[in-house]
Amino acid sequence: MPLYPELPREIDTVDVVIAGGGTAGCIVASRLSDADPKLSILVIEQGPDSHGDYTVTFPAMYITHMSPNSRRIQFMKGNKSSALAGREPIVPIAKSLGGGSAVNMMMYSRIQESDAESWQAPGWSPAELLRLMTKLETYHGSGSNQQHGYDGPIKVSPGTYSSPRLVDAFVAASGQVGWKEIQDLGDLNTNNGIQRALRYISPDGKRQDTASCYLYPRLEDGKHPNLHVLVESKVVKVLFDEAKRANGVVYASAHSSESRTIKATKMVIASSGAFGTPLMLERSGVGDPTVLARAGIEVVAQVPGVGATYDDHHVSSAPYRSSLDVRETLDGFVNGNFEILSLMESKDALLGWNGLEVTGKLRPDPSDITSLGSDFEAEWNQTFANNPNKPMVGLTLVAGNAVDPENAPVGQYFTNSVFNMYPISTGHIHVKGPNLDDPVDFDPAIFTDKAGVDIKKSIWGYKAQREIARRMSVYRGELAQFHPAFAKDSKAACVELHSPPALNVEKIEYSTEDDVAIESWLRNNIATTWHSAGTCKMLPLDKKGVVDANLNVHGVTGLKIADVSIIPTNVGAHTNNIAMVIGEKAAEIIIEELGLSQ
Repeated sequence: MPLYPELPREIDTVDVVIAGGGTAGCIVASRLSDADPKLSILVIEQGPDSHGDYTVTFPAMYITHMSPNSRRIQFMKGNKSSALAGREPIVPIAKSLGGGSAVNMMMYSRIQESDAESWQAPGWSPAELLRLMTKLETYHGSGSNQQHGYDGPIKVSPGTYSSPRLVDAFVAASGQVGWKEIQDLGDLNTNNGIQRALRYISPDGKRQDTASCYLYPRLEDGKHPNLHVLVESKVVKVLFDEAKRANGVVYASAHSSESRTIKATKMVIASSGAFGTPLMLERSGVGDPTVLARAGIEVVAQVPGVGATYDDHHVSSAPYRSSLDVRETLDGFVNGNFEILSLMESKDALLGWNGLEVTGKLRPDPSDITSLGSDFEAEWNQTFANNPNKPMVGLTLVAGNAVDPENAPVGQYFTNSVFNMYPISTGHIHVKGPNLDDPVDFDPAIFTDKAGVDIKKSIWGYKAQREIARRMSVYRGELAQFHPAFAKDSKAACVELHSPPALNVEKIEYSTEDDVAIESWLRNNIATTWHSAGTCKMLPLDKKGVVDANLNVHGVTGLKIADVSIIPTNVGAHTNNIAMVIGEKAAEIIIEELGLSQ
C-alpha cells in the first residue's frame, strides 16, 4: 500500500498536503480521496505506522503508551509553575498515525449542546454537529435512535469485557449521594449523572482509531491510487507564494538529515493537533509578530491568536483498595499477574477492555456552592447557574490503579478520576526559534486564575468522588500514599478496611486543615487529561481567532486547519469525538470548495 517511511523521489507535487496524520487528518484524507480518487493527497505524519501493532489494536494495551519510552507518545514539558508547587507539568501528545485515537483511553463521550451553541459559528450548530456525530459512528448502546448513527466507520460498544461487580457497586453508591444512573450521557442534553461506559471499541474487541477505520481500508483496496501517506516525518513549515497563498511544505524525515520540499497545487491542511499546528504556523511566519521576532522568524501574516490560548481539562485521580479479583481490574497488566502473550494466544476477552467502567458529568448542589466561597459563587452564577446543560466536572471510574501502579503494593484497585471541564485558566504555546529542535514556550496555566476558583472546583471534585467510593461494596479504604496527607486524628484520615463498608456511611466533615491538605495534594499532583485544544481558535481575528468558520487561516489563502486546535471554547467531554467531528466537517467543507461534491 502507498504508505512510506521514506517518500519516493518521483512524488514532489500533489494537489493536497495534509500536515499531520492524526485523528482528524486521517478522516479528511479518506473522505477527500473518496470524493475524487484522482485527487493526489499526501499525508505527512511524524509518528510511526500503526497497522497491525497489537499495542494499538488491543484496547487493554493502551497502558504501554504511558511508558516514557513509548514510540507513540511524546511528552511536552510545561514551564515551571509556582501554582503547581514548582513542578514542570507534563502533557502527553500522540505521535502515531491515527493520532490520539490510536493511543487514548477510548472513552465514548460527546460535547454538550451548550458547547456548540457557545461557538456561535455558521455551519457549526448543535444540529449540524449532531449530524456529523451520527455520520461517523455505528452505535451499540442505549438511547434515542435519532441521537446516534448505525452505519458509520467508527464502532461504539461496551467492548468484550467489563467488571460488573465494580460497576454495580459504583452505580449504587453514586445513587446514595444523589447522582442517578443515566442511559445516555451522549445525547448532548442530559447532565448531572453517571453512565455505564461505552467505548471506542468494536464488539469484537478492537480499538476504533481513525487510521484503522478510515485510512487503512482505502490504502489497501486499490481504489485510491493517489492517496499517499508518509510516516516518521514532520512538517517544518508551510510555504507561501508572493500573494501569501500556501503552495507547499518543507518536511524533515527521521531517516534523513536533509529536509525536503513538497508542492501543493490546491491546498495545505494543517492537522497536527493542539501542539503541532500552532508551532508549525509560527515556524511558517504566521502568528504574533512579537513572538515571531523573538524567535527570529520573518512575518508572513500577523495572526496574534496563534498559540496565544491553550485549553485543557485538569484531572486529579484517587486510587482505592478493593475486594475485587485479579480479573476484575487492569492491574495485572502492570503487576505481572497477566501473561500478555498467553492472553493473545488464547484471544482472551480481557484484551478488548480499556478498564474505564463509568463516565459521569456532575454539578454541585446549592449547599456546596455556598460553602465554596463568594468567588466560586460568582463564577457559578455567571457560567453554570442558568445553564443546566453545562456540567462542572467530569468523572471516570477506572478498574485499576490509574495513578502509579508500579509503586503500589501488588493488588486490585479502582480509581476515581475527576476533571475540571471548564477551567478559567488558559495557557499558551509558542516557538522560541525557527527549527524543529528549538525549545518551546509552553504554559498550560493550571490553577493560575486570580480568584482561585479552579482549585476550588478540584477540591470539591475530590470530596465528591470520595463520598461515592466510601459507599461502594468493594471499597476497602484509600491507597493512602496517593491521597492528601490528612492528619491521623482527622475525620478525613485515610483508612484500610478488611470488610465491606457500613450500610449507613456518614459524609466526611472536612476541617480547614483538611482543605489545606487537599489543596497541597492537588498542587503537587493535578495533571492533564490529554484534552489539549483551542490553540488556533475558530474566532474572528480581533478576538484572537486563527481560522474562520470554513477553517481558513486568517491573513493567508490556501491554508486550512482541521484538528482540535480550532475549538473556540472548552467542551464538557473527552475530546476524541469532537476531533472526529472536526475531521468530518473539514472534509465536507473542502469537498464543497474543490467542487468534488458535483
